[in-house]
Amino acid sequence: MSPRRNRQRGAKPVERAGGERYGLEATEEWRGEEWVVRQVGASGAAKHYRCPGCDQEIPPGVPHVVTWPRHGDVDDRRHWHRACWNARDRRSARLQRSRNAPRY
Repeated sequence: MSPRRNRQRGAKPVERAGGERYGLEATEEWRGEEWVVRQVGASGAAKHYRCPGCDQEIPPGVPHVVTWPRHGDVDDRRHWHRACWNARDRRSARLQRSRNAPRY
C-alpha cells in the first residue's frame, strides 16, 4: 500500500518570484502595493466574472486567478484570467466599456 497523499494530484503550491507563500496564496508586488494572489481551479469557478485585464467574461468552470490588495477590503477582490494577470504590466490602465455592456 502506498502512503496517503496530502494534496491533490497535479496541484502545485503557488510560489512566485519575489512573493511570499501562504498555503495556496502568494503575495506579489504590483504598482507599489502588495497583492494577494490565489489560484482558482475549474471546480472552484462557479460564477461569471469579468476580467479587469481584458474586459472579457470568465465563464464558470474556467480556472483563473483571484487577487486583492494585502491590506484591502473584500470588495477589492478581482478575478483575472491567468494570462491577463501575468501580462498586467503590458495592459492599459483602464479599459472603457460601452454604455450597454453588462457589469458583472
